[in-house]
Order: sequence, then structure tokens, then C-alpha cells
Amino acid sequence: DGMNVLFIVVDDLRPVLGCYGDKLVKSPNIDQLASQSMVFSNAYAQQALCAPSRVSFLTGRRPDTTRLYDFYSYWRVHAGNYSTMPQYFKENGYVTLSVGKVFHPGVSSNYSDDYPYSWSIPPFHPSAEKHENDKTCRGKDGKLHANLVCPVNVTEMPGGTLPDIQSTEEAIHLLNVMKTTRQKFFLAVGYHKPHIPLRYPQEFLKLYPLENITLAPDPWVPKKLPTVAYNPWMDIRQRDDVEALNVSFPYGPLPDDFQRRIRQSYYAAVSYLDVQVGLLLSALDDAGLSDNTIVVFTADHGWSLGEHGEWAKYSNFDVATRVPLMFYVPGMTTSPASQGARVFPYLDPFSHIGGSVPQGKFPVLIFCLQWVDRGGQSKKVVELVSLFPTLAELAGLQVPPACPETPFGVELCTEGRSIAHYFNISEGKVEQGKEGCDGTERCFNEEPVALSQYPRPADTPQWNSDKPRLKDIRIMGYSMRAIDYRYTLWVQFDPSNFSADFKNVHAGELYMMDNDPNQDYNIYNNTSHGWFFKKLIN
Repeated sequence: DGMNVLFIVVDDLRPVLGCYGDKLVKSPNIDQLASQSMVFSNAYAQQALCAPSRVSFLTGRRPDTTRLYDFYSYWRVHAGNYSTMPQYFKENGYVTLSVGKVFHPGVSSNYSDDYPYSWSIPPFHPSAEKHENDKTCRGKDGKLHANLVCPVNVTEMPGGTLPDIQSTEEAIHLLNVMKTTRQKFFLAVGYHKPHIPLRYPQEFLKLYPLENITLAPDPWVPKKLPTVAYNPWMDIRQRDDVEALNVSFPYGPLPDDFQRRIRQSYYAAVSYLDVQVGLLLSALDDAGLSDNTIVVFTADHGWSLGEHGEWAKYSNFDVATRVPLMFYVPGMTTSPASQGARVFPYLDPFSHIGGSVPQGKFPVLIFCLQWVDRGGQSKKVVELVSLFPTLAELAGLQVPPACPETPFGVELCTEGRSIAHYFNISEGKVEQGKEGCDGTERCFNEEPVALSQYPRPADTPQWNSDKPRLKDIRIMGYSMRAIDYRYTLWVQFDPSNFSADFKNVHAGELYMMDNDPNQDYNIYNNTSHGWFFKKLIN
């Protein structure tokens, strides 16, 4: 009859997780999910901004097809009446449910999270969401502020709770309802943290002593970075604690001690998120649904933590576009022997302070070297736009057809490709990213790439560089990430007809991963890149 789907999407989460090799973070529950999953270590969003990314992967279409680069249009009216992933599951007999931030709220999802098209019942939003940007952060002066760095006493919060706590409670409630009704379900749960403000229960700071927090490995603006590529992180400048620092625009660095505090709070927010995910997955076990529910875990995009002198998303760098992506598929990513047993016992991150290896009956948690014991890992470059066809295939539904070259009048099609075939590897094996190329032409034709893009209003950083409205977009940065390079062109863009002019190149970037994994040394101007250009525009 097909499996249920639990789709977990996180806001602004880069892969700072133990299962991705981060040695500082405490993320035992997400790591446990990874140990039972197919994990993609090179997964990329199509635009490093919430609304465009979510509409892209939920429709299976790229931003140039949804025609959403900001927050201010609804694709069904603005571009085409495209089917969504939850809508497709709903039309195939599933009860579809939305909790928290799945679609971006507001105009971009018709003020309804695309209900009733996508969801069987009205989506749930936590009541505490409306306080997200209130003055709830206790400052050194004892007063309340709207800060970026915001550890809080949860009991003092409006309603005595936080949005992600409420979302977990509601999702657990819905799992128990679904257990009782025995209906197939597609449950999407959207978590807010670590999106700014970095507001989380203050006890999570204990996990990350400030003396253990380092700066980004490259906290400077790269010398050969085109000015159009830089984002001036306007949103954090408007927070009370950052505003008080009086940092110069656009490049002025934040003080080192404050950089460490931001990084500390981001990690603390990730561990707070990990607890929510752990409680949710444990409830899936409690409901007896772990052996017939696919679990997908991903994020809408990443976030810069000081790399390239940036503190935000809003770019085409890996730190902004790369996301965690894992699929737990009972019987496929787990051995049959583990089915029916407890798969996701809750793990307390506070019992592992100091980096000790978790004790007990879960040897798969000795991750850094062995975490692929049960699941698998692929280094293939993949895109979030492929989520729709991949989940359809894994659930046994007919995979939506590939979109034609002009996709605007086609309701059901996808511009992504199912990546389910990457799951067919021997158990525990780490799949390599390269299949061996015997010349440029073969690589050129066969290597998988991820395409991302970001709009700009001007060639130099200005107040609306991060989030230009459609009418103000003048330049589009198209970026192609392969296993061994990232190539980006910033070209003239006309918002009146959504057209990019690749003959009018404002700037370019080329980074080679082998010797420049952090993308700090742009070699575009001293390299011949004709075949990169040809591959990007094709």
C-alpha cells in the first residue's frame, strides 16, 4: 500500500552535524537518523533564501520557472498552476499534514501555506511564532532586547514555550491520530531554528563553552571576490546587539568575541533542534510507525558563520547553498532485522558533554569514522529540486515526468531528477563522487552538477543587496557546483520579462575544490573557462 512519509525541513541549517564530520556539535538524534539513512554529503539548494528555495523543492521547479526570487508572489498566479509534492501525495490517497514552517508564510504561499491544494487540513502554526522577533532577550543591563544572540529562560517566554517545541508537540499528536486512523500520511514538519534570531533555551549554552569556539577558517572578504557576490548581512545589522556594535557598512568585520558568540549560539540552536527531532522520531517509534514510514531530513539552505566576512545566507557559496540531506527508508537503508525493533530511541545531548562517545547499546553512534554502518553515504552532487521525484519513487508512486523546455503551462512535471538510483549500493559503503573521467568531454557530459542562483540589485553592496524585490533585480548570479569546482556568472537580468542575458557578464567566479575547499581564491580572471560557460548555459 506504500509507505508513510515524515518530511522534516529545517530553516537555515548548514551541515554542522556530527554525521557530517563536525567535531564540536552535539547532534546525537540527527546522527542516529543518519546512521539508518542514505546520506548525501553534497546536496545543494536552488536559492539561498527561504521562500524561493521552499517553493522550488516543493514544486520540483527551479526559481526561473516559479519566477519567485523574493517573498512577494504566489506561483500559481504569477507563473503557472504547478502541482506540489504534498498535493501529488494527496491526490494519490495520502492524508497530507503541515506543521510549522514548511511553505514560507505570506504571499508566496497565498497566505494559506497553499491550502487546500497541498494539505488535507489547514496547516498548523505555533502560537509562539508571532513573538519570534519581540524583545524577549535579556541583556546585560537586565532589560529585554530584540537581539541576534538570544538564549532564554523558556518559562519566561510568552506562553511559556517556543515555536519549535509547539511544533514537535503538534506533530507527535498528529502521528498518534494517524496511528489510530491507519491512513497513509505525508506529514511535513518545519523547524525554525537555527534561523535568526538565535533564540533557544539557555541551558544549551552549557554544551558549548566559549573557549571551545573558534572563528571561521576564512573570516575575511576574499581579495578577488567580485563586489556583486558579497552580501552585507543587513538583517543581523538591525538586531539590537549588533546595531550597538556600530559596524561599518558593508565590509566592516564584527569583533572577534562577538563572532564567537554568534557561532556558539548557532551551535546551541542546532542542539536544541536536535532534541526536537529526537523527540519526534522517538514518538514515531512509540506509535509503531518506524517500520513503514520514510523519513526525509533536510534544510531550505545554509548560513554563513563568518566565512568570507559574511553572516547570512544570500549568496552562492557552499556555506549558503549546501544542506544536509538524508533519507531513512525501512528495508532499503536499514537491514530487515532492525525492522519492528526500536529504531530511534531518544538520546540526550546533555549526557554527552565533553565529546564522550555515547554509551549503551548503540555502537552505530561511534560516528566520525563508522557512522555509515547501517545506512549509506553518497558524495554525488544532488539538488533539492530532486526531492519531489525522489520521494515519489521511494513511496512507490509514479514519478512525475520531466518538464519540457518551456514548462510554464504544464501542471505536473519536475525539473529535478530522482536520485533513488543512488541508494542501490552495498550496505555500509561510502559511494564516491567521481566515476572516473577519461577526458573533459566525458566529464562534461556525465558529471552531476547542482545549479543555484541569487539576484542582486546592483554591482556593489547596498541596503537591499540581500533581498531585492523582483522589480529591483538587475543582475542574476547563476552558479554551477560540481564535485571539484564551483563556477558562477553574474549576468544582466530583466525583471519585466524574467530574462537573463549571458552575453552581458558583470563578473565571474571559479573555485577549484581540491586546493580551495572554502572557496576563497577566485581564479576566474586567470583561467580559460569556455567549457564551464557552455555547460552552465545548457
